Amino acid sequence: MDKPKYADFLSADAGNFRYIEKSSPQSSNLQFLTYGVYELNGAARSGNLAHPSEEALLFCWKGAVTVTLNGADYALEHYDVLYVPRNSSYRLAQKQGESKVIACRAPAEKAHPVFHSRWQQFSKDEKRIRHLKGKDVFLMFDVGEGADKLIAGYTIFQPNQRSWPPHNHTDQEEVYIFTKGRGSMEVYAEEETKSFVRSVGEGDAVTIPLLNYHPVFSQEEELHFIWCIAGNRYWVGDKNKDFMTGKVDKLTT
Repeated sequence: MDKPKYADFLSADAGNFRYIEKSSPQSSNLQFLTYGVYELNGAARSGNLAHPSEEALLFCWKGAVTVTLNGADYALEHYDVLYVPRNSSYRLAQKQGESKVIACRAPAEKAHPVFHSRWQQFSKDEKRIRHLKGKDVFLMFDVGEGADKLIAGYTIFQPNQRSWPPHNHTDQEEVYIFTKGRGSMEVYAEEETKSFVRSVGEGDAVTIPLLNYHPVFSQEEELHFIWCIAGNRYWVGDKNKDFMTGKVDKLTT
């Protein structure tokens, strides 16, 4: 007979791993996107995590974690991104410190290959960067990578800049998740009926339904945010060059 093992006491506030769901189609006016945050504190290891019938993107916002996905380990550091195929199982782990991993997911019919984009590499690759006036866009998961609906990246605004021209989409919904700095954001279908004008800061997010313009404004410091799209797969500036030149007052894709 095996020797009995000791019990564990878990106080009411114990726990070194948790998931906080921030938005889903059930709680927003989005059709596809669900967004949440994994938080790890100290030595932490999750159980198996899976999203039946959905593909996902994991963004390492703070700290560093190891993701075990389909039997392989992927080290995620600051701003790294990992694509999780439909119906795949994964685990998150760290040895110490505090980490936050943002997860965005959407329904998918097909299972595409895992894709690991490293910020240290992609942030220096001009093929992945789109330079706009006062801001840079980094394509971390672009149309060249396999997926049903998702594409994503980071945008970094220099101080005291704004989005120009305002644009909206007929076939893409989005979430913007702010990871550094403070600024403001507007979301509106028409200028005359503009009602969503909000200050935004680190950890805030804004959902963007179809046909809504969504300009961002930075303040006295750099403003960083994740943009994650579900729908037809393109980045607005690659599809419509007027977005890059800024020679129109607004545009629709």
